[in-house]
Amino acid sequence: MPEMLGEIVSTHQVSASAPCRVDMGGTLDLAVFYLPLQADIPATFNMALDLQTTVTLEAHTGLEVSISSRGFEPAAFKAVQAPFDHPMGLFFAVAAHYKLQGVRIHIDSASPPRSALGGSSVAAVALIGALEECRRLSGEKPLSRDQIVRRAHMLEESAAGRPCGMQDQLAAVFGGVNTWYWEVHGDGLGVRRQPLANNPAMASLGDHFIVAYAGRPHASHDVNGRWIERFRAGRDREHWRRIAACVGQFSQALDRGDWSQAAEAMNTETDMRREMTPDVLDPLGTALVEAARGEGCGGRFTGAGGGGCIWAVGPKDAIHRLRPQWQALLTPEPEAMLLDAQPSMNGLQIHSATR
Repeated sequence: MPEMLGEIVSTHQVSASAPCRVDMGGTLDLAVFYLPLQADIPATFNMALDLQTTVTLEAHTGLEVSISSRGFEPAAFKAVQAPFDHPMGLFFAVAAHYKLQGVRIHIDSASPPRSALGGSSVAAVALIGALEECRRLSGEKPLSRDQIVRRAHMLEESAAGRPCGMQDQLAAVFGGVNTWYWEVHGDGLGVRRQPLANNPAMASLGDHFIVAYAGRPHASHDVNGRWIERFRAGRDREHWRRIAACVGQFSQALDRGDWSQAAEAMNTETDMRREMTPDVLDPLGTALVEAARGEGCGGRFTGAGGGGCIWAVGPKDAIHRLRPQWQALLTPEPEAMLLDAQPSMNGLQIHSATR
């Protein structure tokens, strides 16, 4: 495909888009956790948001791969020489895997950069989706959606050089509101999906949550790394068992439309995380979470915390009262904002047309 791709993107407009997500129970999608915790039914919950990341492919002269994305300095390298420890190293890892040359990749994200909404994983999924469309246009059989999830996860883990979960890729590819169960079968990992979007209570889900960007980018590997180290050393095992139970309770509460019970499960999960790593919430994040609790809502950081976004779940009236309180807390921070986000039932979308 490398020789044909320049011709394909010069004659076809090829792009792909995928949604970011809010989540609960993350880290349990790492093998170091879900393998020994099988008896505790490890699961993660995520909800795709209608904040899309779109990747567009174009041809350009030369052998380099050029990548541009909001919040990052543009960069260009030959794919075989590209550094994977670069701020956009994951995308160069994808380019190297596909042996790209003479391609310009533009990434346009509706969510703030490094906001702990799974943005880099989402962009990698969209990039792989666009490249698989090029394979299809060239007459090759493209990867299935399940295969795109696995390929994106493998590339992210290899580029990062440390364990990475798979929940972000799943939300990006499939969209919707789902609980993902991390089960181990005879032939390896089996991810079981329990969709919640078909439940009548989910029709009003948009009235029962809000998301705020607290204005400070996150560095998830710092927090995740400590959780992993402590778990491997035999510490905090009971915390993680309780976190697994909270995910189950949260999902069941959503399934019943019991927003107060969902809030309680979220708050218990947040407490467990803060006991292990108090700095998982910065001062503004702490204030947002406490305001949520004051109105009977659940408050939690997204991803692994340490900056980025905070989201809240609760009864409709409580969320309505909470919104202006969060806005007042966010106003002094120049980059902070309430995000205009709703659940997205659509996952990866691929587009191509003759120029």
